[in-house]
Amino acid sequence: MPKHQDSKTEQACSDVPQMEENKMAKYRKLSRTSDQRKALLRNQVTNLLYHGKIVTTEAKAKEIRKIAEGLIAMAVREKDNFETVTVTAKVARKDAEGKRVKEVVDGKKVTVYDEVQKEITKDAPSRLHARRQMAKVFYSVKEVPAKGAGRKKNTKDIDMTKKMFEEIAPKYAGRNGGYTRIVKIGPRKGDAAMEVLIELV
Repeated sequence: MPKHQDSKTEQACSDVPQMEENKMAKYRKLSRTSDQRKALLRNQVTNLLYHGKIVTTEAKAKEIRKIAEGLIAMAVREKDNFETVTVTAKVARKDAEGKRVKEVVDGKKVTVYDEVQKEITKDAPSRLHARRQMAKVFYSVKEVPAKGAGRKKNTKDIDMTKKMFEEIAPKYAGRNGGYTRIVKIGPRKGDAAMEVLIELV
């Protein structure tokens, strides 16, 4: 797979508005303290990129769009910036019932391991840096089955950076921006703030 030069590393981050305290002045205050505002934006950006759309106020949507589009642009640029390498790994040997095979060594039962060849992907420096920048924005996401037995057991953690590189970025390959759209819904009851739908296009 192609590798970018290290000089791309800083460029890879320039599309994502930084979430640190000293960078938040550029955003609307959204009637919250800096920490609350940062948490709100992180939460809504995570939900947008996980679900594909959210309903929020127009003011929030404009800030969410800045961050989400920067993250998508970064993922598009870095999605193929890795190499595939072969490594040797030890894997526990299992019997026909799926149980680990044991043997006695020096009077103790120990698990038997086999060496196998595995292919793994290794991020180029700029892709690794992009992954870390994304991780600073995303909150953890747990996917819970809607109904049925074993809901708790079948709950799984979603790797949002993996989703960005493997699902979202390929969708927008060759597209230069304009990854989201905002559609007005109408005034919200109570404070009349304009509600909108922001979604991935």
